[in-house]
Amino acid sequence: MSTGDNKTAEQDVNTTYAAEGEQAAEQQEAVSQDSQAEVSEETKEVSELETARMQAEENYQRLLRVQADFDNFRRRARAEKEDFAKYASLKLIEQLLPIVDNFDRALSSSKETKDFDALVKGLDMTYRGIDQLLTAEGLKPIDSVGQPFNPEFHQAVMQVESEEHEEGIVVEELQKGYILKDKVIRPAMVKVSV
Repeated sequence: MSTGDNKTAEQDVNTTYAAEGEQAAEQQEAVSQDSQAEVSEETKEVSELETARMQAEENYQRLLRVQADFDNFRRRARAEKEDFAKYASLKLIEQLLPIVDNFDRALSSSKETKDFDALVKGLDMTYRGIDQLLTAEGLKPIDSVGQPFNPEFHQAVMQVESEEHEEGIVVEELQKGYILKDKVIRPAMVKVSV
């Protein structure tokens, strides 16, 4: 081989090595960029995962607070309901106390003086006071005598023959019935014509 051929061969080798070196550098740079992209994606995924974990923990804490608030509400509502049931009759009792006082005064007055007319007058006043109180609370007596028998308002305890009344008419009331607002609290005990 000649010197010129050696130089050319050397140049070819150098060019080959340089090209291979450049390719290796490009491959290494591409691998480096790929690994940086993978690391960047992994970092992004880890960041998203941490954000999701923090959000989940925040939601869990919020859930615990809401459950505690609901338990407290339920306890308060139960206590209020018990108090309401315990003291439901308080207003009525407060209104009955003056009537009881009048009743007590009428009894003690009649015992001292033996005046039965005063006792009857005191009892009448007491009865009127109770009647006014119950009427103010929405209690009404059921009007029965002469009315057609209605099982929603009347309880028939006897049937009697009557020439004055048609069949199924209330002839006599044995015990008054009462309606509180719109609800029958005690049906009237009646005799019904047949």
